[in-house]
Amino acid sequence: MAPYEVLYGRKCLTPLYWTELSEKQIHGVALVRETEEKVKVIRDCLKAASDRQKPYAYLKRKEIEFQIGAKVFLKVSPWKKILRFGRKGKLSPRFIGSYEVIERIGPVAYRLALPTELERIHDVCFMCRCCDDIVLIIHM
Repeated sequence: MAPYEVLYGRKCLTPLYWTELSEKQIHGVALVRETEEKVKVIRDCLKAASDRQKPYAYLKRKEIEFQIGAKVFLKVSPWKKILRFGRKGKLSPRFIGSYEVIERIGPVAYRLALPTELERIHDVCFMCRCCDDIVLIIHM
């Protein structure tokens, strides 16, 4: 008995099981054609689902433009903030900074002037606007 059958209690459904096998013989060309048709149907369904969900993903997305020399906060990934700052959960920082924009690379991509202790972080990444009134600098 295969490990999949032991774990799930049924046979693993590979592409061979997509066709109904009423005969003992499997004809190679017909099987390949049927499998390709099923793969095409699956791709079309995935494309339709992606097209249906895309407008909802872009509802809250904003393309904010920054000027060169502006101060911005840098978004920290969830795993890296645990490693760097030693805090997990609600108290760990989501954004660090403020850092100066050096160069505009793309429509929403900017290069930042990062300090030496953050040299291993990629300097082109997601950021948000820094309010000039509030000083929220986290020292490493």
